[in-house]
Amino acid sequence: MKHILIADDEPHIADVIEFALQNAGYQTSRAADGASALKAFNEKMPDLIVLDVGMPVMDGLDVCRTIRKTSDCPILFLSARDEEVDRIVGLEIGGDDYVTKPFSPRELVARIGTILKRARVAEPQDATACHGIITVDRERRAVRVGGAAVTLTSTEFDMLALLLSRPGAVYNRAQLLDQVWPDNIHVSDRTIDSHVRNLRNKLRDAGCADAVRTVHGVGFQLDRCEGKA
Repeated sequence: MKHILIADDEPHIADVIEFALQNAGYQTSRAADGASALKAFNEKMPDLIVLDVGMPVMDGLDVCRTIRKTSDCPILFLSARDEEVDRIVGLEIGGDDYVTKPFSPRELVARIGTILKRARVAEPQDATACHGIITVDRERRAVRVGGAAVTLTSTEFDMLALLLSRPGAVYNRAQLLDQVWPDNIHVSDRTIDSHVRNLRNKLRDAGCADAVRTVHGVGFQLDRCEGKA
């Protein structure tokens, strides 16, 4: 049974989410502010976090930044704001999805199911693949660049694993959508671009400056991955 941490300071919203998730077969725990969410995360080790952006003590964005220093646990943001810039910021700092209030509990459960499917462990026979200085361990969902570990979100990992499956092949946005978001619900081109940018930046910071190449007008490909120029 997957464990979902619900972090929201509005009790009636947390009640709705908890009821929907428990009916769908998930185990749940709750936190009402950012500091409590971090404490619950460290104690419960959930499989996914539903994280409200506008919480007291520490907001959801800061909670996400803290978690991303050590973990790629999937995070679905909730927010009362529907501004595009807020969605982009949430994705860029490591969120896997972003849902605005008011929301459909059924859609929220469906989105959570999709994220968890993406985070599932690959089969052992597909365990390890290398390209240049990048090594991807699909079984452990771990990435190393030149021997150094790189922390990716589940979405970023799936995107890298897909690009690595055919190095040099160009994947357009529709193909990324089909492979990385197989049960996609309202995933926009901008969302895809944000995840690609995050992946590229993390690999660059780890020492692979030429990892993900944009083929203008077509899509994206895994490039040489030979390290810093």
